[in-house]
Amino acid sequence: MADVVISAIVEGGKASAGPPLGPALGPLGVNINGIIGEINEKTKVFEGIKIPVKVIVDPGTKKFTIEVGSPTTSALIMKELGIQTGAKTKDENVGNLTLEQVKKIANAKESSMYGNTLADRVKQILGTCKSMGVKCDDVDPMVMIKRIKSGEVKV
Repeated sequence: MADVVISAIVEGGKASAGPPLGPALGPLGVNINGIIGEINEKTKVFEGIKIPVKVIVDPGTKKFTIEVGSPTTSALIMKELGIQTGAKTKDENVGNLTLEQVKKIANAKESSMYGNTLADRVKQILGTCKSMGVKCDDVDPMVMIKRIKSGEVKV
């Protein structure tokens, strides 16, 4: 029998035996509390952020593995700023990140980004900042990208 894959989005460190996981895992006869406990342990660093997870169950042996995805870039930016949403208009500014905070987010997203270097990933994060109405070191993110490309700012 083939493995069963259950995909869900849970809040970091707060998965429960209720929907969506409990009803999907119940018919498989696995240790639901054990799975929930492992998910919460693996996602606690993302507390307050919704995280994609996959539970892969072998129905024959009841063994399972858990894969934790990466939170969205915008979710990490909002968590870093302590805000709930990005800008509603293109002229609105909802916050300001330091370049160090942008680097921290870029490092957290390293495995799921296409950039080969930290500078490439930082520029991608800055692009998301621009669309969310978030500045970097009190300047427009596009200005910061130009400064990085010109070598004026070292990443």
